[in-house]
Amino acid sequence: MNDYISVRVDATPCSEDITDLAAAFLADAGFESFEPDAEGLTAYIRATNDDACGIAREALEDFPIPADFKITSEFIKGEDWNAEWEKNYFKPIVIGDKVAVHSTFHTDVPQAEYDIVIDPKMAFGTGHHDTTSQMMRLILELPLEGKDVIDMGTGTGILAILAKKRGANSVTGIEIDEPAYLNAVEHAALNGVSLNLVHGDASALETLEPADFLFANINRNIILADIDKYSQALKSAAEVLLSGFYEQDVEMIEAECQKYGLKEAERLVSDSGWTALRLTK
Repeated sequence: MNDYISVRVDATPCSEDITDLAAAFLADAGFESFEPDAEGLTAYIRATNDDACGIAREALEDFPIPADFKITSEFIKGEDWNAEWEKNYFKPIVIGDKVAVHSTFHTDVPQAEYDIVIDPKMAFGTGHHDTTSQMMRLILELPLEGKDVIDMGTGTGILAILAKKRGANSVTGIEIDEPAYLNAVEHAALNGVSLNLVHGDASALETLEPADFLFANINRNIILADIDKYSQALKSAAEVLLSGFYEQDVEMIEAECQKYGLKEAERLVSDSGWTALRLTK
């Protein structure tokens, strides 16, 4: 069963900086998705974790901004998850007239060059987070026609689907979480695109042919641990898009990237500090 624990974090005081930074700390602790609001945020983690509140408290213990956190939790059964998305979270994402990401239950969605339909059954990958939107903006700039692409941590498959719709030759999406992987399979069919979807982690890169582009919208710690594998999975003169971290993390990420011949070519930073990098090999 695809069960989750919903952990409510009320922050005093509360600001966008506090909720964004709290989400980053909780993501490193294993939480998969976040709904910020004026009082704090709601974070989701697999129900296999027995003490979700304890995990959240420990993650926020050394929070760098003065704030008090009230933490409570609620169990969400798997069969209720899609309804929870529809009721509380998932709204269309529109990037100019270029991309519209929406679900089958949405109406009055603006027309866009690339229309992506998803029906998420888990708590991540819908594009609402700054980093996913930043990644889509960078992908819109890439010369993908006829190229080979790898999307690490593909989630619901949004970035992989966009790459394929932009003319990529082959797109491989790798996802460690089985329900997310199965959801990506459904979304590839829903959008009429052919993706090579793999249930696994970065070790799966060893089985693939080198790619022209690799996307990794994950988090700082995973990127730092796997950047060597990302580099090995690329052709010469290839490019990498990285996101899922703050601008203050860029120095350590770039230091690790430089060990493997990856140099920054472009940087996007949101108002709240979330950052996406385009690097060339």
